[in-house]
Amino acid sequence: MSIKIYNTLTREKEVFNPIEEGKVRMYVCGPTVYNYIHIGNARPAIVFDTVRRYFEYRGYEVNYVLNFTDVDDKIINAARESGEDVRTLANRFIDAYLEDVQALGVKKATHHPRVTETMDDIITFIQGLIDKGYAYEAAGDVYFKPRAFEEYGKLSQQSIDELRAGARIQVGERKDDPLDFALWKKAKDGEIAWNSPWGEGRPGWHIECSAMAKKYLGETIDIHAGGQDLTFPHHENEIAQSESLNEKPFANYWMHNGYINIDNEKMSKSLGNFVLTRELIEQHDPQVLRFFMLSVHYRNPINFTEELLESAKNSLDRIKTAYHNLEHRKQASLNLVGDSEEWLSKIEQFTLDFEKEMNDDFNTANAISILFDLAKEANIYIGKEQTDSSVLETFQTAIANLLRILGIEVEVEQELLDEEIDALIEERNEARKNKDYKRADEIRDLLKEKSIILEDTAQGVRWKRG
Repeated sequence: MSIKIYNTLTREKEVFNPIEEGKVRMYVCGPTVYNYIHIGNARPAIVFDTVRRYFEYRGYEVNYVLNFTDVDDKIINAARESGEDVRTLANRFIDAYLEDVQALGVKKATHHPRVTETMDDIITFIQGLIDKGYAYEAAGDVYFKPRAFEEYGKLSQQSIDELRAGARIQVGERKDDPLDFALWKKAKDGEIAWNSPWGEGRPGWHIECSAMAKKYLGETIDIHAGGQDLTFPHHENEIAQSESLNEKPFANYWMHNGYINIDNEKMSKSLGNFVLTRELIEQHDPQVLRFFMLSVHYRNPINFTEELLESAKNSLDRIKTAYHNLEHRKQASLNLVGDSEEWLSKIEQFTLDFEKEMNDDFNTANAISILFDLAKEANIYIGKEQTDSSVLETFQTAIANLLRILGIEVEVEQELLDEEIDALIEERNEARKNKDYKRADEIRDLLKEKSIILEDTAQGVRWKRG
């Protein structure tokens, strides 16, 4: 089955045809590292990591590039306020980003380029645009001329005259046209800077991604992705720069994830509803946060509330509990029970249905619904008087594999409890035999305090960590 991607450039779902068979060149805009990331930054990290995982599941080799903007006005200002060197502050928040997204199950990119490590490529790129007449130098600054690129506005589907109506020239800028944007900024006194043919300075924001994508993925890439807020001007400007210089399409598919709202309001610092990812990780299971983010289609807005997060926790628990119930049931299973082939066929169909939803523009919301149905059928099978160990194993494998595509691992339960808890469970079993239900309940509550939850099943007592 083919994978279809909603392409922001064409506003249509298109069958994915890679530039190179069996390989995916994918660039995702990463953070500007001047602070800890908020959950709005976490969403694209999770979403496009899942896209990557599904491509890999389908057998593609993915060259996945996610950049760090490690020099910028915000970083310079933050370093000044903290009394740190710009590089020291940027490195600190890069490490924090990687720590946060790793907790959310995000795999490291194939490449994590930094602006400060790509300066020669950026300068060469800018000089190429000047040589072709798409950019000009003005007193140490360098500007790109959108009017020189005939297709400017094609990603955001805006006309250049509409865009010009809202454009302004800021104090100190020496633009020929309000639409022109900076490729290189002349250094201010005391700021970090690099030597260039136009004097000391540093790059503008948009040119960074064009240069890094070209360096690590080539002149034309398969997929360029990021948050919806990057469509204009950032991605629009990337297209103009890259296609002007390289004279070929920059990216064949453009993917953008939707916004996050907090309690039905757009997240913003001015509203005071700014939620840092690491604070949530400290308060909640990171896998639940990831599951929550994937419970809504990536292009749709998602509303964050504590109630919805709790609902996501309960939903994920149901799927994981089904997995662990299968493990427990295997201890009392038989082999080759009559209707095994029918059940194995059902499980295969669930996997095909899951793939069908993921093939349709990575619809994780519908794919999760398939997982619920799979877990429900697993619980029905467990309730049978006789079960086949091969069916139980196949159910488990399917649940684990499909969760893994979503970046979620099913923890393997420990075979043995520590001696204290083991003794308490044995004591509880004896209390129940002796009809001392008060003591049995006391032990259950005590174990619950130790985050050990007991479940009484037809096959005996089983446990899980809460």
